[in-house]
Amino acid sequence: MSSKRPLLETSAVVPAAQDTEYHRVALVVQYVGTHFHGWQRQPRERTVQGDIEAAIATVLGTPVTLCGAGRTDTGVHAAAQVAHFSAPTLIPAHRWASILNSRLPEDIVIRGSAAVPGNWHAQFSAQWRRYRYTLYTQPIPNLFIRPFSWHYYYESLSTSQMQAALDPLVGYHDLTAFQRTGSKRSHAWVELQSAKCRRRDPFITVELQANGFLYGMVRLLMGILVQVGRGLLSVEEFTQLWRCKQRERVKYAAPASGLCLLRVGYEHFPFAPDVWYDTQPHFALPLVSNAIAV
Repeated sequence: MSSKRPLLETSAVVPAAQDTEYHRVALVVQYVGTHFHGWQRQPRERTVQGDIEAAIATVLGTPVTLCGAGRTDTGVHAAAQVAHFSAPTLIPAHRWASILNSRLPEDIVIRGSAAVPGNWHAQFSAQWRRYRYTLYTQPIPNLFIRPFSWHYYYESLSTSQMQAALDPLVGYHDLTAFQRTGSKRSHAWVELQSAKCRRRDPFITVELQANGFLYGMVRLLMGILVQVGRGLLSVEEFTQLWRCKQRERVKYAAPASGLCLLRVGYEHFPFAPDVWYDTQPHFALPLVSNAIAV
């Protein structure tokens, strides 16, 4: 996954003179998180931010800082992460996508690049983020699905009960129960705008949209939501758990492989919907009994 694509653009470094004008460039970034230690740059670890910053530096000949809309954890994917950086106006903003794609490894793609106002910020201008979690419930493992799902086949899951447990979460709540230790946030209040659980046999997806997410929130929530789906925890017990901030009862986090940052929403966004909206495909498998030719 770490091999480089053939260079499609000139590899010459663009020097920045003292009087060079700069503009802010926004990127829509897609990545398979399997081999990354998350988004945020870390010493001696491979990260998405680190790989993209290194690619930009090969063009500009100087270190840059890439600001992302959110920090995905180790192993988590992104269909349309958003980031921005400053670059000389000498390079048109729309060209950065192809320039970087020629320098990035195969598990990162820049789906689009565009100029944005100087006060636009990938993180602070965002109004919401949306995540999708995918479970694969068929007992037989599937290698092509494994990197992007939680293979949960132990017990049948009731999506109606899972949805009933999610409904009270919509609104502005203190979700301390779903926050991992080590968070630097000063509070755990989250405005959850949407929570949907759907079944597409043999797949179950849960999509959550909020103004922001706590550290480890979706994986912790999914880890106990499946207990509701199995009937081991009632909807009322689940609701009481988070309303009473019973973090000690949330013991397990769902695997990172099933989680994907689906998209980020802004009031003013310079990209067409086909660049950023719902770009993680839904998995679908035919019913074998209907698919076999007679």
